[in-house]
Formats: sequence, structure tokens, C-alpha cells
Amino acid sequence: MNRGGSGIRADLLVENASELITLAADPSKGGAAGPRIGSSMRDLSIISGGSVAAFNGRIVAVGETHEVRRRVEPVPDAEVIDATGMVVLPGFVDSHTHLVFAGSREKEFIQRAEGKTYLQILSAGGGILSTVRATRNATHSHLVDLGLAYLDTMMCHGTTTVEIKSGYGLSVDEELKTLRVIRELDKLHPIDVVSTFMGAHAVPPEFAGDTEGYVRHVIDDMLPAVKEEGLAEFCDVFCEEGVFSVRQSRRILEAGLALGLLPRIHADEMASLGGAELAAEIRAVSAEHLLYASEEGIRKMAEAGVTATLLPATSFTLGLGRYADARAFISAGCPVALATDFNPGTSPTLSMQFVMNVAALGMKLHPAEIICASTINAAHGLMRGNQVGSLEIGKLADMVVIDADTHLKIPYKPGTNIVDKVIKEGRLVVSEGRRIVS
Repeated sequence: MNRGGSGIRADLLVENASELITLAADPSKGGAAGPRIGSSMRDLSIISGGSVAAFNGRIVAVGETHEVRRRVEPVPDAEVIDATGMVVLPGFVDSHTHLVFAGSREKEFIQRAEGKTYLQILSAGGGILSTVRATRNATHSHLVDLGLAYLDTMMCHGTTTVEIKSGYGLSVDEELKTLRVIRELDKLHPIDVVSTFMGAHAVPPEFAGDTEGYVRHVIDDMLPAVKEEGLAEFCDVFCEEGVFSVRQSRRILEAGLALGLLPRIHADEMASLGGAELAAEIRAVSAEHLLYASEEGIRKMAEAGVTATLLPATSFTLGLGRYADARAFISAGCPVALATDFNPGTSPTLSMQFVMNVAALGMKLHPAEIICASTINAAHGLMRGNQVGSLEIGKLADMVVIDADTHLKIPYKPGTNIVDKVIKEGRLVVSEGRRIVS
């Protein structure tokens, strides 16, 4: 086998993919390096019989296998993966999770079956507040152990980058505890972890009836403490009826932005409150949920370039009977991402594949749009589009090898893990659907 003449060194080659989904921008077609919008979400930049070469965790060559073989020279003991009959694509980017928590909330399934709504359960001290109690009682080390196990499952289902929000502490000390756990998970696990402060997730019992007092506590005490330790990149808030108003949400997000924390927002999940419009006004990086976003809010988000992070597994779990109008966001030219919203109550799934299944069945999205929303667009929604989300020279060698011969089959089998291999920064971390212990 002829391996080289150009001197490009490679310690990893993934070869002969039935479809190599690069999601690379094509300048000749007017492609840009930003998120894909509108009809471009269906252009996956597929190479038949494709190959990717990497060195020291970065991609050094992409193309048809015979071309890559001519251009690169494998180092001794290079890892060579034959992807014949399989699809290779960028690692999934799960851009909205609440992964650090203790306890579980399976009893809420019964409560919802008996007719109680999410906000009714929360107002009675359940929901988020139930998890707050369990998380406050958990030690740092216990939360780390739980988090590592969750990340292992995510990775085995193809996720290579994940955002994790705080928000189950709701006091200075407990929010800092959670954010320190998130920082440690990033250090200990192969998955790259992005940290978001969400002290404004709910009003804790000690501030019951005094939402304004709690908002001041978040702004005056929590945010400066988070900034002092450099524990978060983003600030998020649950802008919803019965939680935080648009005005309160604006104050919290503007205070976070003044400290260098970029804004994200849980918006218009249960009612059309104006959260999408607020996201556009403050130019949030991402607005999330958005089941009841107004036409005006969708238009303004598109004009402002705010990513719409949609969470179909949450709608599925809550049995809401509706999903965010993904087609309206795409038609408006808004970047659309998909994420799990992994949490113990309303979306206890760790699998981006399941999210992709529900996006196809519930949102009626095309498989190509689903893949785009789970990779490059989600990466841009985390300000990581220059590092991950597509297979391009210079980016991290984060890849998933799917046991299917066409991308059309990726959202085709609900509840089935079709990941064969996962590569993180050029290193094989999952094989035959199981983590490789290193």
C-alpha cells in the first residue's frame, strides 16, 4: 500500500468510509465558516469512500481514501481504522444539559400521568426543587462519580463535546460546588465540557415569595463569586411564567455579560413570554426550548444570529403534544441546534441519537438537517465552531463511526445505539459501542 510522499505525518487514519460527512464549508458554493442556515443545513459535504488523517489530535488531511493515502505518511504504530460500509461524521455536540445532580425523579412520571403540569409540580416543591435538595446533600466527590458515569454513556452514544449548566445548588456555596464539579469533569473525562452558570434556574425555598430578593442575590453575590474563580463561560436563566420574568432575566443576563459571561436563555418553553425577543435584544449566543416562540421572536433571533437550541426529548418526556417549530426557525434563516437537555426530571436521556430520532419523528426534520443541528450548528451555539463540529484540516479529530452505510439511517432506529467507534482528539475511546479503558 502506497503511503506517502508529501511528508504529512499522521498517527490516525480512518479510511474507506461509505459516507464521510465533513460538513466542511465550500467557498466555491458561497459556503461560510459559520453555522449552516436555511437550505444549507441539508448540504453535509459528503465524500464517498472518504478518509480522515490526524496527527497529535488534529485533522491533517480529508478526502477520498486514495488521495489521502498519497498525501500522508503514517508514523510507526499509527492507528488505522477501516470504515468500509460505515458512515463517519463529526462527534456529536450536546449543547444543553443539566448533567451535575443527585437523586432522581421517577415519581414525576406518575404525577404527570395523573394530570399535573410541570409548573404545578415545581410550585409544590417538586421538580427542580426536589433535585436541589438532593444535590445540596451530595458531596463533591459523589457528584463527580455520577458525572463521570453519565459522560461515559454519552460518549458511547457519540457525544464528544457537552455543555453542562449549574442550577441545582441555588446558593453561592452550592452553585460554586456544582461549577467546581463541572471543571473537574472536564479535566478527568475525554469529552470536552463547556460550563454554564445557571443560578437563576428556580427560586429556592429560603427565598420563597421573594423572587426579586433572589434575583438580587444572583446578581450581587453569585455572579461575582463565579467570576472570581473563573468557573463559567456562559450565564443562563429560566425565563418563564412562575419562574423569572423577562425583566428579571434581562437584568441577570446583562449583569453576567458585564462580568464577561456570555448570555444563554431558557425561553418560551411553556408560554409565549417574549424570551425569544429578549434573546435577540441582548444578542444571546443561544436561546433554548422555544416551543412557544412567536413569529416576531423567531424573526428577530434570525436577524441577530442567535442559535435556536431545540430540545425535542423534553417535549417527548413531558408528553406536551407539541414540539418547537424547527421548520419555522430554519425558514427564517435562524441557526438551529439540537441537544438532549439531560436532567433528572424532564429529559432523562443521555443519547443524542435518541434526540435525533425524536427530531425526525416529532419535528419532521430531514436526516441531513438533524445531523447538521447535532454537530456544526451545536458547536457554533457553544462558540466552538472553529474547533469542532466539522471534519476540516486544523480542527480537533473528533469523529463518530456509525454502523450504517448511509446517513439516512442515523435517525431511523429509535432506542438503538448504532455507534461503532468514537474518536476523541485523534484517540480511539469507544469501540464496538463500549468505552476503551485507558
